[in-house]
Amino acid sequence: MNNSNQKIRIAHIKEAILLINSFVQDQTEADFLADIKGQNAVLYQFLIIGEAIRNVENSILDKYPYPWHIPKSFRNFIAHEYHKIKLESVFRATKDLNTLLKIVEKILKNEF
Repeated sequence: MNNSNQKIRIAHIKEAILLINSFVQDQTEADFLADIKGQNAVLYQFLIIGEAIRNVENSILDKYPYPWHIPKSFRNFIAHEYHKIKLESVFRATKDLNTLLKIVEKILKNEF
């Protein structure tokens, strides 16, 4: 994949994180569990994150310590095991995106 496509995929990750953050910004877990549209919007953005990571070359990802397999696996879980999703866990996962956001911003700055 050429550098331009790599940059686009990384930018998609950043955009998806920012969208998730905006969707849950002022929500409690109870608010999230009652918000079907918000749940679906968040899950879709997690799909984008996992798919985008899957399409970024390991030669780039390997330079940045992060458990890259987790968002890729989460994407697969959402897509294939959707009936087992625990929305409480999804809400908690939204609170763990700042580290990934910082790494993605570093990648955009350093690699492109």
